[in-house]
Amino acid sequence: MLNPLQIEEAYRGFITNIADRAHDGIIPIDLHFLYETGLLQNLQEETQEPDDLTQYFHVIENIEKVTLFNEQFIVWIIPKMEADQSVTFVMIALNHPEKPHLEIVFTTRGIYNTPRYVLKILQHYLLDMLETEETLISIKKNQ
Repeated sequence: MLNPLQIEEAYRGFITNIADRAHDGIIPIDLHFLYETGLLQNLQEETQEPDDLTQYFHVIENIEKVTLFNEQFIVWIIPKMEADQSVTFVMIALNHPEKPHLEIVFTTRGIYNTPRYVLKILQHYLLDMLETEETLISIKKNQ
C-alpha cells in the first residue's frame, strides 16, 4: 500500500490536467444520473447499511481536500467554489502498489452537493469498480 506522501504525489499528478487524465471525463451528477443508476430510490430510504464501504478507509484531511485510502482505493474529495456555487470534485483511483490508476472523476453541485449524496455516489462507484475487478480476475483465470 502506498504511503501518504506517495498518495499526495499521485494526487498532484492527477489534478494537473484532470480532464485528460480521467478517461471517461468528469461525470456531472444530476437527476438523470441518479435515476439511471437507481440511486434516486436508494437516497430516499433512510436505512444505513452496516457494511457501507465508505467506513473502511484511512482519512487524511486538510484545507484543500479529504483523502480516503485503503488497500484497494484512493479517493480524493475536493470542495471548490465556482461562480458563487459550491462544487465537490471526487476522484477515485485504484491503489496499485507501483502507482495509483485514476478511474473515475465526478462532480456534484447544487442540490446534489451534500455529504449524503456524495457518499452514496462514491459507494455506488466503489461497488461497481469491485465488481469490474472481480470480473476481470475471473476472465484472466479462465484463459
